[in-house]
Amino acid sequence: MSRSFTSLAFRLSLLYAALLAVIGIQQPFWPVWLAGKGLNAAEIGLLLALSIGVKVISAPLVAHLADRSGERKWLMIIFAAVAIGSFATFLATEQFWPILIVSLVYFAVWPPVVTLAESVTMQAAKARRLEYGRVRLWGSLSFIVAAAIAGQALTVQPPSVIYWMIIAVQLIVFICCCLIPDRRETANVSRRLPVWAALCHRPFACFLIASGLIQASHAVYYAFATLAWKAAGHSEAVIGLLWAEGVLAEIVLFVFGLRLIARFGPRRLLALAGAAAAVRWLGTGLSDALPALIVLQTLHALSFGAAHLAAMHYISEEIAADLSATAQSLYSGVVWGLFLGGGLLTAGLLFERMHTAAFLPMVIPALAGCIVAIWPTRSSTTVATQMHAVSETQS
Repeated sequence: MSRSFTSLAFRLSLLYAALLAVIGIQQPFWPVWLAGKGLNAAEIGLLLALSIGVKVISAPLVAHLADRSGERKWLMIIFAAVAIGSFATFLATEQFWPILIVSLVYFAVWPPVVTLAESVTMQAAKARRLEYGRVRLWGSLSFIVAAAIAGQALTVQPPSVIYWMIIAVQLIVFICCCLIPDRRETANVSRRLPVWAALCHRPFACFLIASGLIQASHAVYYAFATLAWKAAGHSEAVIGLLWAEGVLAEIVLFVFGLRLIARFGPRRLLALAGAAAAVRWLGTGLSDALPALIVLQTLHALSFGAAHLAAMHYISEEIAADLSATAQSLYSGVVWGLFLGGGLLTAGLLFERMHTAAFLPMVIPALAGCIVAIWPTRSSTTVATQMHAVSETQS
């Protein structure tokens, strides 16, 4: 595989590095910015839940537009630009309701950039032009660096530094979107979304539910780990390194991604992720001591990394190119919108009452996801066949 500047793998690696740098700052430390604005734990949980939940509506609509037109690059450029504009308006917000309104707009337009990038990358991987895990690991590495820098910055700067760091990296995302090749997929001319057909396909629906439950179990971690560990006496710099450590473990997993998929298959790998998540949240809820957290953070490789890798390969194997963006958005909307959004709403209430012990209830969705992942399901048709059948009848 060529490593030249013109190679698809290189440009997508740059894009992933920029995308995950935004997430590396935003995911651990955006709640700190919100708390700095005076929001309490319940308000932060509600805001994050609604912000992520808006993807349930926006992601499928954008993806359907992408599949109908066959367009990827220009949609990514447009939505990256709108995301920058909407995020810039946070500068003028001070109270809960204005922050919520801006958040809903921003989180409606930012996630489609990530979803379309995943679609482009997985289709390239399916065509054997690159290996997904090895492209994605550059994003994970960027997450580590961004989280560590943001954590260190917070030790000497006020929470407002998080805002400026995010918007600076979003500008880099925009540039990277402009750099990727304009490779159009075959257009799917259906005027209606074949979403219901996909959801009615039992194996695919079970896979979405299992993925959603496992990712929802991360809700307390995503929203309140930084605040919990800060309350336990750990510095922002140490917290940034703990987040970075989890993603470093994820990088190691992505290096061996194809071997893991070949050995376990997507469903069993997803079940393994659920089991690892249950162990992780049990341990994190019982101890906030630094040695324990250092050990437990390595499980991020399985609880998130293995789950995400399994989902990407499952979709790539089951869905044709002309419906790939719709399938990716369905995964994003259901798993990261519906399930994680609901988890974040619950997380705010749990953390306000239980503090660090709020990690313990997260064992339940993790184990449930593990069970659903290995639950025997069969169908006489593939999910791609059902989606195409609906597309053709509704054209």
